[in-house]
Amino acid sequence: MAGNTHVVVIGGGYAGVMAANRLTQRDDVTVTLINPRPGFVHRVRLHQLVGGSDDAVVAYRDVLAEGVRLVVDTVTRIDVAGRSVTLATGGALDYDYLIYAVGSGSADPGVPGAAEFAYPLATFEEAQRLRAVLDVVPVAAPVTVVGAGPTGIETAAELAETGRAVTLVCGGVLGPYLHTRGRRSVAKRLAELGVTVIDGPDAKATAVTRDAVRLADGRELPSEVTVWTVGFGVPGLAARSGLSTDAVGRLLTDETLTSVDDARIVAAGDSAAPSGLPLRMSCLNATPLGARAADTVLSRLSGEQPENLHQSMYAQCISLGRSAGIYQFANRSDVAVGLHIGDGLGARIKERICKGIPEHLASEARKPGSFSLHRMPGGVTKRRQLLRDANRDGAVAVAGRAA
Repeated sequence: MAGNTHVVVIGGGYAGVMAANRLTQRDDVTVTLINPRPGFVHRVRLHQLVGGSDDAVVAYRDVLAEGVRLVVDTVTRIDVAGRSVTLATGGALDYDYLIYAVGSGSADPGVPGAAEFAYPLATFEEAQRLRAVLDVVPVAAPVTVVGAGPTGIETAAELAETGRAVTLVCGGVLGPYLHTRGRRSVAKRLAELGVTVIDGPDAKATAVTRDAVRLADGRELPSEVTVWTVGFGVPGLAARSGLSTDAVGRLLTDETLTSVDDARIVAAGDSAAPSGLPLRMSCLNATPLGARAADTVLSRLSGEQPENLHQSMYAQCISLGRSAGIYQFANRSDVAVGLHIGDGLGARIKERICKGIPEHLASEARKPGSFSLHRMPGGVTKRRQLLRDANRDGAVAVAGRAA
């Protein structure tokens, strides 16, 4: 493409910042990052914001390349035909390429009373609201955390470590991703912190009131504060703009992360559904997907065929308060294996990872193109097998793509 190319990145999270930084390696590319907040939310620390041990915010000047223009605003619509985005504050921005990295947020709880009386914890604003509530609630007041994925476990442990009486309602098993051995390790640590863990088939919240949580077996748990960590939802921008999405709302793409509707739109992070087979929503996947999305745009600008997606490293790391944690290893199909690292060493690894994420982004800002996790060998065979299986079962979305 002759002349200067303008790339608009929607979303300033892990995927969006990585993509924006990486695009600056070409002098003929202008990059605009649109984000609703003036600061970078370090999402993996939101449970620490709630517990009071971190503010979960990093200044954009510390992670974003100087050449990237930051626009603090919200995109309300993408005009695919006109190649422009409409902003909430008025006006529009034209683009030559668009990277869609809007991330994820809280899902509709779908449980009576949860929307009115429970506090979700998927965004910065939600974490701030919960923190403000906890600041005025007595330490002895019962707190119930619903959902035993990483966010639920980390929040329960963080609050219990401050002396709060916490009950964790699993809705099934504790830590569904974890291997049995890792699950036992997490359960042991939660018990040491005094967290009451309610798991099993009847451990599902069926209703929430102002001061209680009702379970499927009829039990009612006293709850002064109910924290809701079940599931994630995706912003409706893509669907609202007429783009093809999966059932959750993630943008449907091919294996190069290019929209099945338009070759000028590329997706990354939690809001991307390559071939209808999205990767697990996580920072571990978001950052490499951001690099892959940028590489797709850069390849097209160079007249080259973009590489297909592959991810070769999987794991899950969970904080269990400030002094313990677990690093759960997994295979290349993203299935947990028997090996894990727990206790104090697990906590140190988790903290190193949390500190390392902004460092990766800052490094890419200083030296665009240096990030290489998405290029690690391996992972291709497993991804191809998943695609073959999905094609056989008729699960892969098929749609035309306009140039």
